[in-house]
Amino acid sequence: MSGLIGRKLGMSSVFDGQGEQIPVTVIQAGPCKVVSIKTTDKDGYEVLQLGFSERKEKNVSKPVLGQFKKNSLSPSLLLREFKFPAIGDFKIGDEVKVDIFKEGEKIKVTAKSKGKGFQGVMKRHGFGGVGGTTHGQSDRLRAPGSIGASSYPSRVFKGQRMAGRTGYRSVTVSNLKVIKIMLEENLILVKGAVPGAINSIVELKKK
Repeated sequence: MSGLIGRKLGMSSVFDGQGEQIPVTVIQAGPCKVVSIKTTDKDGYEVLQLGFSERKEKNVSKPVLGQFKKNSLSPSLLLREFKFPAIGDFKIGDEVKVDIFKEGEKIKVTAKSKGKGFQGVMKRHGFGGVGGTTHGQSDRLRAPGSIGASSYPSRVFKGQRMAGRTGYRSVTVSNLKVIKIMLEENLILVKGAVPGAINSIVELKKK
């Protein structure tokens, strides 16, 4: 379950050995610094806390800044915890790079989907609308319609499809094939689409 934090840079395409065009998502994966090592004896579980990118000290709270200064590290923009098979091989300050993945293997990517704001039922759930577009039907065309009976159950059931905030939720896509790894540029190319907008943060994990 080892993984990395990265940033989605956009989509492109590459050609394989047979000349087939493959759509890929380009992700800047790491390098991530080992900020903390949590062990079973001390913390009750074993993980590596990785930091991605850097941020100014003035934008970091004092408790978090103290953690970095104690280990002589510059503050990281993001912190995430990942399970690694042998955390004893790492020490604080080590860099974890994209070469923990291999070309051809399957990984899963988690990211926040694009936020669409508050949307009605037609855009959010694909409702077809009510009636035609003529003869004065002006205020019911995109309405949701009835949402429940009055006498029984005298309430709206949980999960009723209604208008609301759309997108910006955590989405995980599994079985994405690693097409190419560019270690010098800290880039990884995965086949297919990845959730989120350009420059959004993603988490990559081994399947």
